[in-house]
Amino acid sequence: MEFSTLREKIAHESKQRAARNAGFVALVSVAHAAGIRAGRECRPIPMVVSTASGIAIETVDDGACGFAWIEFAGNTAFGRWAKKEGIAGNHYPSGLCIWVHEFGQSVDRKAAYAGAYAQVLRNSGIDAFANSRLD
Repeated sequence: MEFSTLREKIAHESKQRAARNAGFVALVSVAHAAGIRAGRECRPIPMVVSTASGIAIETVDDGACGFAWIEFAGNTAFGRWAKKEGIAGNHYPSGLCIWVHEFGQSVDRKAAYAGAYAQVLRNSGIDAFANSRLD
């Protein structure tokens, strides 16, 4: 496409950027909904808290405690947008990550959320990976 002035070119690029960003907003919304659904459908193995002698004190229905996150490259349009919007933060070695804040301390539910979220991103052509760890 040819432009007669620099102003026209800038206006055209601005419209393209706005449309791409609107697509990212919709994508994150769909990914979050998929994550919530996966976390709610997850059935964690209950964790039994016991004394050193093996006497059960309490059962935690949501399972073990931990963290989960979604990793992706920071040098992409989606990565730059997510960081600018405050959705993602720096993460070594992948570039950026989105921490899962839903589902309290349940690592199983958080991991299910992260997996579903990352899958939606991958389905849209964004290399994304879910990861988790126990606390």
